[in-house]
Amino acid sequence: MSLCSKPGINRQDSTGIVQEDIHKKLVERCIRGERNAQFELYKLYSKAMFNICCRMLNNRTDAEDMLQEIFSDAFVRLQSFRFDSTIGAWLKRITVNKCINEINRRKTKLEYVEEVPEIINAEEEEKMGISVDKVKNAMEVLPNGSRIVFSLYLLEGYDHEEIGQILNISESTSKTQYMRAKQKVKEILISQGYETR
Repeated sequence: MSLCSKPGINRQDSTGIVQEDIHKKLVERCIRGERNAQFELYKLYSKAMFNICCRMLNNRTDAEDMLQEIFSDAFVRLQSFRFDSTIGAWLKRITVNKCINEINRRKTKLEYVEEVPEIINAEEEEKMGISVDKVKNAMEVLPNGSRIVFSLYLLEGYDHEEIGQILNISESTSKTQYMRAKQKVKEILISQGYETR
Protein backbone atom coordinates (compact mmCIF):
# COMPACT_ATOMS: atom_id res chain seq x y z
CA MET A 1 0.00 0.00 0.00
CA SER A 2 1.30 3.47 -0.85
CA LEU A 3 2.33 5.79 1.96
CA CYS A 4 0.02 8.42 0.57
CA SER A 5 -3.06 6.23 0.81
CA LYS A 6 -5.11 6.60 3.98
CA PRO A 7 -5.58 3.21 5.61
CA GLY A 8 -8.17 3.25 8.36
CA ILE A 9 -8.47 7.01 8.88
CA ASN A 10 -11.95 7.54 10.24
CA ARG A 11 -13.53 5.42 7.58
CA GLN A 12 -15.59 2.28 7.58
CA ASP A 13 -14.12 -1.05 6.67
CA SER A 14 -16.10 -3.73 4.80
CA THR A 15 -17.94 -4.66 8.01
CA GLY A 16 -19.06 -1.06 8.63
CA ILE A 17 -16.79 -0.60 11.66
CA VAL A 18 -15.02 2.78 11.86
CA GLN A 19 -11.24 2.38 12.15
CA GLU A 20 -8.47 4.71 13.34
CA ASP A 21 -5.03 5.42 11.89
CA ILE A 22 -2.95 2.37 12.75
CA HIS A 23 -0.12 4.55 14.10
CA LYS A 24 -2.23 7.06 16.04
CA LYS A 25 -1.14 5.83 19.47
CA LEU A 26 2.50 5.83 18.39
CA VAL A 27 2.20 9.40 17.09
CA GLU A 28 0.52 10.50 20.32
CA ARG A 29 3.44 9.01 22.27
CA CYS A 30 5.86 10.89 20.01
CA ILE A 31 3.98 14.14 20.65
CA ARG A 32 4.41 13.52 24.39
CA GLY A 33 8.17 13.38 23.72
CA GLU A 34 8.75 9.67 24.29
CA ARG A 35 12.14 8.98 22.70
CA ASN A 36 11.53 5.25 22.15
CA ALA A 37 8.29 6.08 20.29
CA GLN A 38 10.16 8.59 18.11
CA PHE A 39 12.78 5.96 17.33
CA GLU A 40 10.05 3.46 16.47
CA LEU A 41 8.39 5.96 14.10
CA TYR A 42 11.78 6.67 12.53
CA LYS A 43 12.38 2.94 11.98
CA LEU A 44 8.94 2.57 10.38
CA TYR A 45 9.37 5.39 7.84
CA SER A 46 13.07 6.23 7.44
CA LYS A 47 13.74 3.78 4.60
CA ALA A 48 10.80 5.02 2.51
CA MET A 49 11.71 8.68 3.11
CA PHE A 50 15.38 7.96 2.37
CA ASN A 51 14.41 6.39 -0.97
CA ILE A 52 12.42 9.51 -1.89
CA CYS A 53 15.42 11.70 -0.98
CA CYS A 54 17.76 9.54 -3.08
CA ARG A 55 15.51 9.71 -6.12
CA MET A 56 14.96 13.44 -5.86
CA LEU A 57 18.45 14.58 -4.88
CA ASN A 58 20.25 11.90 -6.90
CA ASN A 59 23.03 11.69 -4.30
CA ARG A 60 23.22 9.21 -1.42
CA THR A 61 25.21 11.46 0.93
CA ASP A 62 22.85 14.39 0.38
CA ALA A 63 19.90 12.03 0.91
CA GLU A 64 21.32 10.81 4.24
CA ASP A 65 21.78 14.40 5.44
CA MET A 66 18.31 15.36 4.25
CA LEU A 67 16.73 12.37 6.02
CA GLN A 68 18.09 13.55 9.38
CA GLU A 69 16.84 17.07 8.71
CA ILE A 70 13.39 15.76 7.73
CA PHE A 71 12.90 13.76 10.91
CA SER A 72 14.28 16.53 13.13
CA ASP A 73 11.82 18.93 11.51
CA ALA A 74 8.96 16.41 11.68
CA PHE A 75 9.42 15.78 15.41
CA VAL A 76 9.47 19.52 16.10
CA ARG A 77 6.29 20.02 14.02
CA LEU A 78 4.49 16.88 15.21
CA GLN A 79 2.27 18.95 17.55
CA SER A 80 0.63 20.38 14.40
CA PHE A 81 -0.26 16.93 13.00
CA ARG A 82 -4.08 16.69 13.07
CA PHE A 83 -4.64 13.09 11.90
CA ASP A 84 -6.47 14.23 8.76
CA SER A 85 -4.05 11.99 6.80
CA THR A 86 -1.76 9.14 7.75
CA ILE A 87 1.51 9.96 9.44
CA GLY A 88 3.24 8.39 6.42
CA ALA A 89 1.52 10.77 4.01
CA TRP A 90 2.40 13.71 6.27
CA LEU A 91 6.08 12.67 6.43
CA LYS A 92 6.13 12.12 2.68
CA ARG A 93 4.83 15.63 2.02
CA ILE A 94 7.52 17.07 4.32
CA THR A 95 10.16 14.98 2.53
CA VAL A 96 9.13 16.04 -0.97
CA ASN A 97 8.86 19.70 0.03
CA LYS A 98 12.24 19.74 1.78
CA CYS A 99 13.91 18.06 -1.22
CA ILE A 100 12.36 20.59 -3.63
CA ASN A 101 13.46 23.42 -1.34
CA GLU A 102 17.00 22.04 -1.27
CA ILE A 103 17.10 21.77 -5.05
CA ASN A 104 15.84 25.36 -5.31
CA ARG A 105 18.31 26.54 -2.65
CA ARG A 106 21.18 25.15 -4.68
CA LYS A 107 19.70 26.98 -7.64
CA THR A 108 19.88 23.75 -9.56
CA LYS A 109 18.23 24.37 -12.88
CA LEU A 110 15.51 21.85 -13.46
CA GLU A 111 16.25 20.63 -16.96
CA TYR A 112 13.67 18.59 -18.77
CA VAL A 113 13.85 16.01 -21.51
CA GLU A 114 13.39 17.85 -24.81
CA GLU A 115 13.31 15.17 -27.46
CA VAL A 116 10.97 12.25 -27.71
CA PRO A 117 12.18 9.64 -30.19
CA GLU A 118 9.92 7.01 -31.70
CA ILE A 119 7.56 5.64 -29.07
CA ILE A 120 7.80 1.99 -28.11
CA ASN A 121 4.44 0.42 -28.82
CA ALA A 122 2.23 -1.06 -26.10
CA GLU A 123 3.03 -4.65 -27.08
CA GLU A 124 6.76 -4.03 -26.62
CA GLU A 125 6.08 -2.29 -23.32
CA GLU A 126 4.16 -5.28 -21.98
CA LYS A 127 7.08 -7.55 -22.83
CA MET A 128 9.62 -5.48 -20.87
CA GLY A 129 10.91 -7.72 -18.06
CA ILE A 130 12.88 -5.14 -16.12
CA SER A 131 13.27 -4.76 -12.34
CA VAL A 132 12.52 -1.61 -10.39
CA ASP A 133 16.23 -1.29 -9.51
CA LYS A 134 17.17 -1.18 -13.19
CA VAL A 135 14.56 1.52 -13.79
CA LYS A 136 15.89 3.53 -10.83
CA ASN A 137 19.44 3.25 -12.18
CA ALA A 138 18.29 4.45 -15.61
CA MET A 139 16.49 7.38 -13.95
CA GLU A 140 19.78 8.65 -12.54
CA VAL A 141 20.92 9.90 -15.94
CA LEU A 142 17.75 11.89 -16.63
CA PRO A 143 17.92 15.69 -16.32
CA ASN A 144 16.90 16.85 -12.81
CA GLY A 145 13.44 18.12 -13.74
CA SER A 146 12.43 15.04 -15.70
CA ARG A 147 13.81 12.69 -13.04
CA ILE A 148 11.81 14.46 -10.33
CA VAL A 149 8.54 14.42 -12.33
CA PHE A 150 9.09 10.74 -13.21
CA SER A 151 9.83 9.85 -9.58
CA LEU A 152 6.94 11.83 -8.09
CA TYR A 153 4.43 10.34 -10.52
CA LEU A 154 5.57 6.75 -10.96
CA LEU A 155 7.21 5.98 -7.64
CA GLU A 156 5.62 8.35 -5.12
CA GLY A 157 2.05 8.26 -6.45
CA TYR A 158 1.43 11.98 -6.94
CA ASP A 159 -0.89 12.97 -9.78
CA HIS A 160 0.10 15.56 -12.38
CA GLU A 161 -1.94 18.33 -10.78
CA GLU A 162 -0.09 17.82 -7.47
CA ILE A 163 3.28 17.65 -9.25
CA GLY A 164 2.46 20.89 -11.05
CA GLN A 165 1.76 22.57 -7.71
CA ILE A 166 4.92 21.16 -6.08
CA LEU A 167 7.23 22.14 -8.96
CA ASN A 168 5.35 25.28 -10.01
CA ILE A 169 4.74 23.98 -13.54
CA SER A 170 1.53 23.36 -15.44
CA GLU A 171 -0.26 20.02 -15.24
CA SER A 172 0.28 19.52 -19.00
CA THR A 173 4.04 20.18 -18.59
CA SER A 174 4.14 17.53 -15.88
CA LYS A 175 2.33 15.02 -18.14
CA THR A 176 4.61 15.80 -21.07
CA GLN A 177 7.77 15.51 -18.98
CA TYR A 178 6.59 12.23 -17.49
CA MET A 179 5.95 10.72 -20.94
CA ARG A 180 9.31 11.95 -22.23
CA ALA A 181 11.16 10.70 -19.17
CA LYS A 182 9.40 7.33 -19.40
CA GLN A 183 10.43 6.99 -23.02
CA LYS A 184 14.01 8.03 -22.23
CA VAL A 185 14.25 5.46 -19.42
CA LYS A 186 13.06 2.75 -21.82
CA GLU A 187 15.69 3.78 -24.35
CA ILE A 188 18.42 3.75 -21.72
CA LEU A 189 17.41 0.26 -20.60
CA ILE A 190 17.32 -1.03 -24.16
CA SER A 191 20.72 0.53 -24.92
CA GLN A 192 22.10 -1.23 -21.83
CA GLY A 193 21.04 -4.52 -23.35
CA TYR A 194 18.08 -5.38 -21.17
CA GLU A 195 16.07 -7.78 -23.23
CA THR A 196 12.33 -7.95 -23.51
CA ARG A 197 10.65 -11.12 -22.30
